[in-house]
Amino acid sequence: QVQLVESGGGLVQAGGSLRLSCAASGRTFSSYAMGWFRQAPGKEREFVAAITWSGGTTYYADSVKGRFTISRDNAKNTVYLQMNSLKVEDTAVYFCAAGPLSQSIVAGRPSHWGQGTQVTVSS
Repeated sequence: QVQLVESGGGLVQAGGSLRLSCAASGRTFSSYAMGWFRQAPGKEREFVAAITWSGGTTYYADSVKGRFTISRDNAKNTVYLQMNSLKVEDTAVYFCAAGPLSQSIVAGRPSHWGQGTQVTVSS
Protein backbone atom coordinates (compact mmCIF):
# COMPACT_ATOMS: atom_id res chain seq x y z
CA GLN A 1 0.00 0.00 0.00
CA VAL A 2 1.25 3.50 -0.85
CA GLN A 3 0.05 6.77 0.62
CA LEU A 4 0.85 9.95 -1.28
CA VAL A 5 1.10 13.51 0.04
CA GLU A 6 1.67 16.44 -2.32
CA SER A 7 3.24 19.78 -1.46
CA GLY A 8 4.67 22.82 -3.19
CA GLY A 9 1.59 24.30 -4.76
CA GLY A 10 0.82 28.00 -4.59
CA LEU A 11 0.29 31.22 -6.49
CA VAL A 12 2.77 32.25 -9.17
CA GLN A 13 2.80 34.75 -12.00
CA ALA A 14 2.70 33.62 -15.60
CA GLY A 15 6.21 32.78 -16.79
CA GLY A 16 7.28 31.72 -13.32
CA SER A 17 8.22 28.35 -11.88
CA LEU A 18 7.08 25.98 -9.15
CA ARG A 19 8.27 22.58 -7.99
CA LEU A 20 5.76 20.11 -6.68
CA SER A 21 6.78 17.27 -4.43
CA CYS A 22 4.98 14.04 -3.61
CA ALA A 23 6.12 12.11 -0.58
CA ALA A 24 5.17 8.46 -0.52
CA SER A 25 4.91 6.15 2.43
CA GLY A 26 5.59 2.46 2.20
CA ARG A 27 8.65 0.37 1.50
CA THR A 28 7.54 -0.50 -2.02
CA PHE A 29 7.78 3.03 -3.46
CA SER A 30 10.69 2.16 -5.72
CA SER A 31 8.65 -0.57 -7.40
CA TYR A 32 5.89 1.83 -8.46
CA ALA A 33 5.65 4.00 -11.52
CA MET A 34 4.64 7.52 -10.53
CA GLY A 35 2.80 10.32 -12.21
CA TRP A 36 1.06 13.66 -12.01
CA PHE A 37 -2.44 14.63 -13.08
CA ARG A 38 -4.31 17.91 -12.88
CA GLN A 39 -7.89 19.06 -12.78
CA ALA A 40 -8.97 22.58 -13.62
CA PRO A 41 -12.33 23.96 -12.51
CA GLY A 42 -15.14 22.55 -14.61
CA LYS A 43 -12.83 20.17 -16.46
CA GLU A 44 -11.97 16.51 -16.22
CA ARG A 45 -8.80 15.30 -14.58
CA GLU A 46 -6.02 14.99 -17.16
CA PHE A 47 -2.68 13.26 -17.37
CA VAL A 48 0.39 15.51 -17.01
CA ALA A 49 3.49 13.34 -16.64
CA ALA A 50 4.69 9.89 -15.62
CA ILE A 51 7.97 8.22 -14.75
CA THR A 52 8.96 4.57 -14.57
CA TRP A 53 10.04 2.93 -11.31
CA SER A 54 13.70 3.34 -12.22
CA GLY A 55 13.33 6.89 -13.47
CA GLY A 56 14.74 5.83 -16.79
CA THR A 57 11.73 6.75 -18.91
CA THR A 58 9.38 9.69 -18.69
CA TYR A 59 6.14 10.59 -20.41
CA TYR A 60 4.47 13.98 -20.84
CA ALA A 61 1.24 15.44 -22.07
CA ASP A 62 1.77 17.54 -25.18
CA SER A 63 0.54 20.62 -23.33
CA VAL A 64 3.45 20.54 -20.87
CA LYS A 65 6.22 18.98 -22.93
CA GLY A 66 9.35 21.12 -22.83
CA ARG A 67 8.12 23.10 -19.80
CA PHE A 68 7.58 20.47 -17.08
CA THR A 69 10.02 17.84 -15.84
CA ILE A 70 9.14 14.82 -13.72
CA SER A 71 11.82 13.16 -11.61
CA ARG A 72 12.07 10.88 -8.60
CA ASP A 73 14.40 10.11 -5.73
CA ASN A 74 13.78 6.55 -4.58
CA ALA A 75 16.05 7.02 -1.56
CA LYS A 76 13.69 9.77 -0.35
CA ASN A 77 10.45 8.12 -1.53
CA THR A 78 9.66 11.32 -3.39
CA VAL A 79 8.61 12.28 -6.89
CA TYR A 80 8.87 15.83 -8.20
CA LEU A 81 7.29 17.94 -10.89
CA GLN A 82 9.36 20.95 -11.92
CA MET A 83 7.10 23.40 -13.72
CA ASN A 84 8.69 26.21 -15.72
CA SER A 85 7.26 28.87 -18.02
CA LEU A 86 3.90 28.52 -16.32
CA LYS A 87 0.79 29.69 -18.11
CA VAL A 88 -2.58 30.78 -16.80
CA GLU A 89 -4.05 27.62 -18.30
CA ASP A 90 -1.82 25.52 -16.02
CA THR A 91 -4.01 26.59 -13.11
CA ALA A 92 -5.45 23.44 -11.55
CA VAL A 93 -5.34 21.07 -8.63
CA TYR A 94 -2.38 18.79 -9.19
CA PHE A 95 -2.57 15.18 -8.06
CA CYS A 96 0.21 12.71 -7.49
CA ALA A 97 -0.46 9.13 -8.57
CA ALA A 98 1.21 5.73 -8.32
CA GLY A 99 0.73 2.50 -10.20
CA PRO A 100 2.44 -0.78 -11.02
CA LEU A 101 2.99 0.23 -14.65
CA SER A 102 3.74 3.60 -16.21
CA GLN A 103 1.40 2.68 -19.07
CA SER A 104 -1.50 2.43 -16.63
CA ILE A 105 -0.73 5.91 -15.35
CA VAL A 106 -0.50 7.37 -18.84
CA ALA A 107 -3.86 5.73 -19.57
CA GLY A 108 -5.36 7.44 -16.53
CA ARG A 109 -5.65 4.31 -14.37
CA PRO A 110 -3.21 4.56 -11.46
CA SER A 111 -3.83 2.45 -8.37
CA HIS A 112 -3.19 5.21 -5.81
CA TRP A 113 -3.97 8.92 -5.64
CA GLY A 114 -2.84 11.79 -3.47
CA GLN A 115 -5.19 14.47 -2.17
CA GLY A 116 -3.97 17.19 -4.49
CA THR A 117 -2.29 20.59 -4.24
CA GLN A 118 -3.56 23.82 -5.77
CA VAL A 119 -1.49 25.64 -8.39
CA THR A 120 -2.71 29.06 -9.46
CA VAL A 121 -1.01 31.00 -12.23
CA SER A 122 -1.94 34.67 -12.50
CA SER A 123 -1.62 36.84 -15.58
